Formats: sequence, C-alpha cells, structure tokens
Amino acid sequence: MLSCEHGGNRIPAEYRHLFHGAAHAVSSHRGWDPGALDLARYLGRHFHIPVAEETLCRLLVEPNRAPSNPRIWSKYSAGLAPAEKQRVLDRYWWPHRRKVESRVKEQVARGNGVFHVAVHSFVPVLGGERRNAEICLLYDPTRPGEKTMCLHWAAILRELAPDVRVRRNYPYRGIADGLPTWLRRRYPNRKYGGVELEVNQSVLTAGTRKRTWKLIAESLDALLGGRSART
Repeated sequence: MLSCEHGGNRIPAEYRHLFHGAAHAVSSHRGWDPGALDLARYLGRHFHIPVAEETLCRLLVEPNRAPSNPRIWSKYSAGLAPAEKQRVLDRYWWPHRRKVESRVKEQVARGNGVFHVAVHSFVPVLGGERRNAEICLLYDPTRPGEKTMCLHWAAILRELAPDVRVRRNYPYRGIADGLPTWLRRRYPNRKYGGVELEVNQSVLTAGTRKRTWKLIAESLDALLGGRSART
C-alpha cells in the first residue's frame, strides 16, 4: 500500500488569511515534501495500485501527526479557537487518515498482511547540517517484520546502486509520531508493516529523479519477490 502525506501545499480559501506574508514558508519544505508525490505516483503506476494522496499544506494541520500532538498545529494555525481546530480536523485531517486505515482494514479482513510505504522527502541541509544520505527507511526496530524488510530493502538498494547512500531510521526515528506509528497501535506485526520512505530532495530534481524513481521501484520489485504487488 502506498501513501503520501505531504504531497502538496494547498490551503483552503477560508484559511488563507492565516498565511498572509507566509508565501515563502508555504512553498518551502516547511509546507510540503517536494518530489514526494511524483515518486509515490510513479510507484503506484509501476505496481498498479492506488496512492492515498494528501495535498493539504501541513502548516494548516500536519497530516503525519496525531491530534493529541501539539505539533499538529503550526505557528500559523495554533491560534485557532478549539472549535475551529476541530472543524479543520474533521474536514481536512480525518479524511486522509480514514482512507488509509480503511484500506488496511479491508486487506486485513481478507486475511492479507499489509506492507505500507509512506513516501516522503527531506531537505539536503537543515539547520546548517548536511544530511549524509539519499534514501532512508524509517521503521520500528521492535517489530521483527518491519526490521527484516528494511534490512533486506537497504541491502538491495546498496547492491543496485553502490553510490547511493542508504540509511535506516535517519534523519528521523521510525517510532516518532506518524501515520505508520498510528497504524502499528491498531494492527499486530503479522498483519501490518509500515515504512516511511524518506528521499533526499537533491536526488528528486529533474536531472536525477527518474533514476531515483527507477531505483526505488526496482528495489521494491526485488524485495517483494520480483513481482508487482496488487492490493
């Protein structure tokens, strides 16, 4: 199963007043994950499966955080009244979450296990620190299925492209608040495995993106036994 939580920086008209003078923030990595949705759609076409897409700007409400996490709101939306925040959640946050959950639930009900890849991208430099990786796999190391899959996936990527730096649980922790973490609490290891695929935006630019797309698709093919997954 494929999802993309930060695929765009769309702000509904009724909340645009909150972002007056914030055009740079909205268009930057703070507002979305450049390149992530294109990659997710490519993988969706390759494997013939739909992508659960979210194109809402995360500076309004963060699709990859739980409602109980204060960081679900940015400095631009944190001042909304409680009733208005609930309205934002009901109208703009919950639909994506429920879409992904319903797909997992449907497959589990059929007796299938779900391998969920949530596609993201990250900036090459943050806070003056250069991130020394191109492809990263975030997972919960206490869940044997996820750990085994990611160890194998990383090995395949390194074999296919020795020049590409692959790291696990970097530049973020796989157990941090996110959609896969949310789903792990609802489904056991044997039924659900969630991986956040984080790709350096430097290799999602025009000159290298197709190579990156093909590398990730080919590595997933090998990981899944050389066949396209269909759910």
